[in-house]
Amino acid sequence: MSGTRTEEGPPAASAVIGLGGNQGDRLAELRAGIAALDAHPGIEVLETSGVYESEYVGPGPDQPPYLNACAVVATRLAPRALLAALKGMERARGRDGETHMRPRTLDLDILLYGDLVMRTRDLEIPHPRLSERAFVLEPLAELGAGRRVPDSGQTVGDLCAMIRAADGRVARRRPDATLSPVTAPD
Repeated sequence: MSGTRTEEGPPAASAVIGLGGNQGDRLAELRAGIAALDAHPGIEVLETSGVYESEYVGPGPDQPPYLNACAVVATRLAPRALLAALKGMERARGRDGETHMRPRTLDLDILLYGDLVMRTRDLEIPHPRLSERAFVLEPLAELGAGRRVPDSGQTVGDLCAMIRAADGRVARRRPDATLSPVTAPD
């Protein structure tokens, strides 16, 4: 994406960010999320998954379908600083603090941060519901089905297979949707 960065600082860590949203132009919001990640001086987007669509999973009334994707990033930000940067990006796209489990334009979550296992009041890594969510696992598997989730040791591919077998929930890949802006043919 933006290429190699040269600023000084701590060594870069690899992290995986989950992106999602179900309000407004969902694809444009995901693209804006990727652009915001890559524009941040402490984050470099290395790879992105395809775009997946899924029905809302959670308590409360039904919501419109979500679009989701994952991005592998290199970051010089510590986990809490990365979380703060993601929350700032969400706010810039119109999300307020009251949208947990409610419709939202853009949701950015730290799914993995290297091999770190962290459990605090305000941040859990790996993401606490990672293994339960097809809409996260499907795009994550596209980026590496053999990737191990550090707290369980299971691979992303194995977790995908388990969730498909358990309840059949899947996220459908949208071949018509990409995170790169579409250019008109000449």
